[in-house]
Amino acid sequence: EREFFYSVSESEDLEHATYLSVNTSAGNELSPKEYIAFQVLEYVLLDAPGAPLKKALLDAGIGDDIMGGYENGILQPYFSVIAKNADREQKGEFLAVVKGTLRKLALTGLNEKSLRAGINYYEFQYREADFGSAPKGLMYGLQCLDSWLYGGDPMMHLEYEDTFAALKKGVEEGYFEGLISKYLLDNPYEAVVIASPKRNLTARVEEQTARRLKAYKDSLSREEIEGLIRQTKELKEYQDTPSPKEELEKIPMLSREEIGREPAKLIFEETKVDGIPVIRHEMFTSGIGYLKVLFDTNRVPAEDLPYVGLLKSILGYVDTKRHSYDDLSSEIFLNTGGMSFSVTSYPRLETGGFTGVFAASGRVLYEKLDFGFEILAEILEESILEDEKRIREILNEAKSKAQMKLTGSGHTAAVARATSYFSDTSYFNDMTGGIGYFQFLESCARDFDSKKEEIIGGLRRVMKALFTRNNMTVSYTADETGFSYLEKAMKKLTAVLPEGDGTIYPFHAPKGNRNEGFTSASKVNYVARCGTFAGSGYSYTGALRILKIMLSYDYLWINIRVKGGAYGCMSAVGRSGEGYFVSYRDPNVKESNDIYEGIPEYLEHFDADERDMTKYVIGTISELDTPLTPSLKGARGLSAWYSGVTDEMLKKEREEVLNAQPEDIRALAGIVREILKTGAVCVVGNEETIKKDKELFGTIRPLFNGTAG
Repeated sequence: EREFFYSVSESEDLEHATYLSVNTSAGNELSPKEYIAFQVLEYVLLDAPGAPLKKALLDAGIGDDIMGGYENGILQPYFSVIAKNADREQKGEFLAVVKGTLRKLALTGLNEKSLRAGINYYEFQYREADFGSAPKGLMYGLQCLDSWLYGGDPMMHLEYEDTFAALKKGVEEGYFEGLISKYLLDNPYEAVVIASPKRNLTARVEEQTARRLKAYKDSLSREEIEGLIRQTKELKEYQDTPSPKEELEKIPMLSREEIGREPAKLIFEETKVDGIPVIRHEMFTSGIGYLKVLFDTNRVPAEDLPYVGLLKSILGYVDTKRHSYDDLSSEIFLNTGGMSFSVTSYPRLETGGFTGVFAASGRVLYEKLDFGFEILAEILEESILEDEKRIREILNEAKSKAQMKLTGSGHTAAVARATSYFSDTSYFNDMTGGIGYFQFLESCARDFDSKKEEIIGGLRRVMKALFTRNNMTVSYTADETGFSYLEKAMKKLTAVLPEGDGTIYPFHAPKGNRNEGFTSASKVNYVARCGTFAGSGYSYTGALRILKIMLSYDYLWINIRVKGGAYGCMSAVGRSGEGYFVSYRDPNVKESNDIYEGIPEYLEHFDADERDMTKYVIGTISELDTPLTPSLKGARGLSAWYSGVTDEMLKKEREEVLNAQPEDIRALAGIVREILKTGAVCVVGNEETIKKDKELFGTIRPLFNGTAG
């Protein structure tokens, strides 16, 4: 048993802030059966809605969010159960509930339907092999290493047919219950790990470090100190000196002529089925239909938009009139590759503004498309919102996950927040999924008893406003056979949706730089500087794509990462005119903002020979030509349909990239100057550093446990 401490800021509560975990070694990395079986157990015990271990801990009032699962790809895999936002005093009860629940499941048996749903879920994933934008070959290669590194057959975990057949048979033979007994109960290799909060631990660690460094410096002779100074100067000189040209030219490289000049075609066609807009993305998909049913959020008044964000966490996780929420999940995974809900936005390039959508997404075999629409109709029209206990659980879990997301992806949150000062699109995104949305969740979870009727009422209002026939669009990615199922299947949903009155609420975000610093116990910062060149007289050009690559591997990389000590740096400028520069895990604040200010001057003096320009072009094309799965090709086509992007626009952009010369890069200085002139700054990170550079900010406040707003 071990206890560790983590830092929290002055504003964060010490109660209900401990992580309790129990961890056991689990299975053999070189057993294909155990390798997948424990992934299934993770789903059944912890991940599925109503999963017994998760439910038992939440019912006992231990933690707001239950996490963990199977960690593999290592010689000794392990299985964890973690309660987040628990109390240290609950350790004994936590272990008793975990062990008691597992013992009961081992004796009386796991839910067979849930087990089969978990097996089907993973079999669908293995067969589909959809790794998003990551190349399949790379991901298969990494999976080979899970066995190969430890002396096993490299193909072991890629040959899964027999394994899934054995697991299906194992459901009837008590195989999974046996794994629980052997590895999660009767296992001497167990660790109980507690992570407890401590106020301002970061500052104390920094003080101790400063004392240790001073003591070390005091122990050095004058000659040793001078030696360190000399080494530091030599390092800075090395960092400032480019590699010799003759060395760089030894690296083989493509020429521009070897790069194809035609961009991948957009795949979409707008049709109508029973009066409903249908966006067809016709291509080979291995018999899997990728379905999105979209509802425009302009049917919802601005003040209710945070409830649209919350709705994506509620639907599918509460009872319906026909199924309990755990049984609903099993039904979905027994018959599909999964269904999910999300909120997103698409900028409208020709008219300005954006389209916000609530999207229900699913992946189904063609012959199961009927089921996909039928279960979606049940979720949208028959979900029960009266279970206050369940709504509270979901709220707490959503808040916990949003908090982890903000902590781990502070750069994304800072960019979204800073851009929201001047952009309707980003303000919408912040309200439904960013810092603004987190503050809404925090307020709802903290004051649930007094706000529960208001919360449930808000969810009802947005469901009634969103889910109507006249507000529905369908995006479907499949081949010709797949489309032959669509018209009949759609009726399963359209027949139960009301027509809707078509009321539309215009959305106008408040404008003005708030320039916020959001403080936490983090040791590092995420420094975002955002702006727009829309309306300045400048036009979008493909050279801005090259700028992103150049800054990421030259000016920003050298100044913010190499010299400044940040872990990373990113930038982008979009067709809508919005642009950002942001650092990732950065020890600095003002210094990084000053570096952003220097970008126009860097561009005005930019020069490069043909070889260097070609390198930048290749880097840019590699981003444009990322191989896409069928689902991503469909998503690309849908985005183009909503935004008004055409093949001609993509062709022009690609030509501008391929033909770019140094003078095209120098011409971007004016665009960047306009972006910087907007003056939108947001920083998420270390309290002390943010307060030291307080002149950058209009307001400074805690990221967590702050006032909702």
